[in-house]
Amino acid sequence: MSRTLQEVGLGVKRLQVRHHRAIDARLASLGISLVQWDALRHLAANPGASLHDLAQLTFQSDQAFGALAGRMVEHGLIERAPGPGRAVHHRITARGRRLLAQASPLVDEVLAASLGTLSERQLALFGDLLDRLLRPDASVH
Repeated sequence: MSRTLQEVGLGVKRLQVRHHRAIDARLASLGISLVQWDALRHLAANPGASLHDLAQLTFQSDQAFGALAGRMVEHGLIERAPGPGRAVHHRITARGRRLLAQASPLVDEVLAASLGTLSERQLALFGDLLDRLLRPDASVH
C-alpha cells in the first residue's frame, strides 16, 4: 500500500505521542515525568554538560531547561555546580540515579510493547531508516 509523505510524517508523530503518553503514565508511579527522565538520562551520560548543551539534547530552549533544572534541584534529583566564569553545570544526585535506574525499565517496557512487535530484522531496518533520515544532509530547512 502506497502512503503519502504527509501520512508517513503524521504516523511518525502519532507514534511519538503514543510513546510519550504511555511513558508519562508509567513514570507517574515514580513521581517523575518523561521530560525529567530524559534530563536525568542525558545528565548521567554527559556529566559536566552545560545548561545549553542539555537543553539541546532534550529538545528544549535554554529557558525551559533552566526552569526544569530548577524544579529538579528542588526535588533533589540534580544539583548545581559552579563552572568556569558564570557557567553553572548540573550533576545528577544519588536520588536522581536511583530514579533513573527505576525508570529506565518502565520506559523499555513501553517501547517493547510498541517497537517490540517488529521482528529483529524489521527493527534494524527501521533504525537504519531513522538514522538515514536524521543525517545532517537530510535535514529539513
